[in-house]
Amino acid sequence: MATASIELKDISKRFGRILANDKVCLTAYSGEILALLGENGSGKTTLMNMISGIYYPDEGQILINGEEAVIRSPKEAFDYGIGMIHQHFKLVDIFSAAENIVLGLNEHRRYNLKEIKARVSEIIEKYGFELDPSKKIYDMSVSEKQTVEIIKVLYRGADILILDEPTAVLTLQEIQKLFEILRRMRDDGKTIIIITHKLQEVLELSDRVTVLRKGRYIGTVDTASTSESELTEMMVGKKISLNITRTEPNNPTDRLTVSGLECIDRDGRKVIDGVSFTARSGEILGIAGIAGSGQRELLEAIAGLQHIQNGSVVYHDPKTGIDEELRGKSPIQIRELGVRLSFVPEDRLGMGLVGNMDIIDNMMLRSYKRGRSMFVERKGPKDLANTIIEQLEVVTPSAETPVRKLSGGNVQKVLVGREISASPTVLMAAYPVRGLDINSSYAIYNLLNDQKKNGASVIFVGEDLDVLVELCDRIMVIGSGRIMGILDGRTASKNEIGFLMTKSQHGGPAE
Repeated sequence: MATASIELKDISKRFGRILANDKVCLTAYSGEILALLGENGSGKTTLMNMISGIYYPDEGQILINGEEAVIRSPKEAFDYGIGMIHQHFKLVDIFSAAENIVLGLNEHRRYNLKEIKARVSEIIEKYGFELDPSKKIYDMSVSEKQTVEIIKVLYRGADILILDEPTAVLTLQEIQKLFEILRRMRDDGKTIIIITHKLQEVLELSDRVTVLRKGRYIGTVDTASTSESELTEMMVGKKISLNITRTEPNNPTDRLTVSGLECIDRDGRKVIDGVSFTARSGEILGIAGIAGSGQRELLEAIAGLQHIQNGSVVYHDPKTGIDEELRGKSPIQIRELGVRLSFVPEDRLGMGLVGNMDIIDNMMLRSYKRGRSMFVERKGPKDLANTIIEQLEVVTPSAETPVRKLSGGNVQKVLVGREISASPTVLMAAYPVRGLDINSSYAIYNLLNDQKKNGASVIFVGEDLDVLVELCDRIMVIGSGRIMGILDGRTASKNEIGFLMTKSQHGGPAE
């Protein structure tokens, strides 16, 4: 009989008037992978944060190996053999992997790096990780940094591992490698709990699935006997369609022509290297690539937020028929030209929204003009804010709530809703569904398709290859700031895209 390594009994947690978790029950066993599913704001991360010692429950019990546990800090969680790997890594860039792994440990003696590296190497070999313990963090890829975080909790003796969205920024090949490692850890008797929004991954990796909805426990099912539609219905409380309807491009015409684009960062590194492509009206152009391959810099360069060293960005105005060069113009100048260019940046609160302002004021950021009046008209922005809240099911007390008080997924809904509401002729969306639940994600896909039907040119940077293949008319793969290939979305395969994403830049861009 399987051993319950962790049990949660009637766990509740409140934040002021908000009940984040309401008498939640959960059981995870040794030697299994348990997936935790739920919409944004359903209480998944809050629940896991109580297991890992970041929060303390207001009510209920946590049992570890059948004994009641009191966990008031991450250190106490480690004492119980619990380690959590968060989405945002907590690493010191100038330290090596080995130094980060032991950072904060009190071994009552000076660190012996040779012994530490030997112990780290044992963990690497045991589970099949690929990592150089001496490598500095600033030289690492995203997957290597994640590996350091996982080894860090294993080094501390964790038998219960919690991973929050572990595949969010990994390539297809890196995801498969991670899954192999997680299976080895499961087979070694570890308890693995993963929070993810990707139902295909849940069905591929997990043994059982626990679903939360609005802070409450809905149920647990065996993965082998469930389906995407059943899990989605459990998550949202109703049946929804999980199909992306891709229409044929309607009279596509060139809307944006990028030629020989080059951008250099502050360190003199070429982040965009000779990129040329055309985006057309009435189509969705997908952009795929390993994180940090230049996707963000490319979109920022087009939007006037990144200095262009060489090349051109020409906008073909559908009303006047005039070609406008956007290079060297600020975002304000681009708007003054009449270019309807919307940009959903990767850094939501850093670039897209102002955290201390409420939702209504954030709606006004797009339309506010300096010098008009000392008074600002708020009815239009208020109506827009309420429309977005209703259509995208933004969880918020009201439209007057400061954006910083919303969950990450709800911040994303506000930003995407505002940008799409501008009815742009060019819409650039960088990871618009990152951190969103399945229901909200499909609402965004439908909105992007609506923009395509309205004749907009949509440029979509995505990380889910299944979605790229289903949604996009063409898929452009970027590697090290260069175009590695442009594929037909209707005939491209995930493996083909994944191969181009990891292809050596020395192979040159595809024609």
